[in-house]
Amino acid sequence: MEIEKKFLVKEVPKHLEQYEKWEIEQCYLCQRPTIRARKKNDDYILTYKCRTAKEQGIKDVNVSIEEELPLTEDAYLHLRDKADGIVIAKTRYRIPYGKYMVELDVFHGEYEGFFLAEVEFPTVEESRSFMPPEWFGDDVSGNKKYTNSYMATQESKKNL
Repeated sequence: MEIEKKFLVKEVPKHLEQYEKWEIEQCYLCQRPTIRARKKNDDYILTYKCRTAKEQGIKDVNVSIEEELPLTEDAYLHLRDKADGIVIAKTRYRIPYGKYMVELDVFHGEYEGFFLAEVEFPTVEESRSFMPPEWFGDDVSGNKKYTNSYMATQESKKNL
């Protein structure tokens, strides 16, 4: 189970080079359920993700069932060629914040200059009591247009 909140970013933290980072490229084969192929540094991953928040009556937090399976590079490239929409490219920085880990996505390509921050939680209740850092902007957890799958297949940067 994945429980997360997603935020726009008002101000990018300084000295990002001090944090662990991953170079990510991902594409989508299906949106409902979400089926994603991802390259994360030198790892290749197939992800199945099914959002369950609506069924549970939750609107302010993203709750999903998520399963990941390893892929080979050849399998990833084969799936990428079959993907819907564009390939999302981003650098993900892992920034400690209290007992949480903020994952700051710095987008490239069509979404160059766009930033999103995500935080995962052990419970929905804990996510609701979370006090974000000053550099976070609006909470967009329930807004589908800020999901990577939607951005890859439906939107362009001008609408964010």
